Amino acid sequence: MEAIEAILSRKSVAMLAAPAPSKEEIATLIQAAMRAPDHCNLRPWRFLVIENEAREDLGEIFGEALKKRDPDANEAMLSKARSKSLRAPLIITVIAKVEDHPKVPHIEQVLSAGAAAQNIMIAAHAMGYAGIWRSGKPCFDAHVRAALGAQEKDQIVGFLYLGTALKTPILRSEPISDYMENWTG
Repeated sequence: MEAIEAILSRKSVAMLAAPAPSKEEIATLIQAAMRAPDHCNLRPWRFLVIENEAREDLGEIFGEALKKRDPDANEAMLSKARSKSLRAPLIITVIAKVEDHPKVPHIEQVLSAGAAAQNIMIAAHAMGYAGIWRSGKPCFDAHVRAALGAQEKDQIVGFLYLGTALKTPILRSEPISDYMENWTG
């Protein structure tokens, strides 16, 4: 698939099943991620590949985090939190490894990791896979961040759920004029 076609035809898909990208394809996805813009070559990212039983471990972390945030969470709520990690056969967690730097503000490092995540999503789509980038409370939860090895300044940019689409997504056509204007000074 050509690059422009991959970008213009990619759409998030929440209903995912096996197969997921193979080990070799995952390596290619990470290589694509590492081509993201990166001011001063900081490499401000870390990619956690979560598959097989490790998804259940991640689900336990999600459940524990919910219980810490909401001690009154009932078993149905905890079960739902734990099941989120099983929505796809593969999850790649993208963490912005943020450091103090005289030329590169923290926001640029987070944006760089976000661009790396988007490269993964587009590359996976170009390989014939589907996925969805999820964030929400787990990205900002201290328990989840600590369990995944994120340091104090680090930011979980997202959980990239990848696999094979159970149904073909519908692409909407929107006029670019709704989002673009020419600035003339």
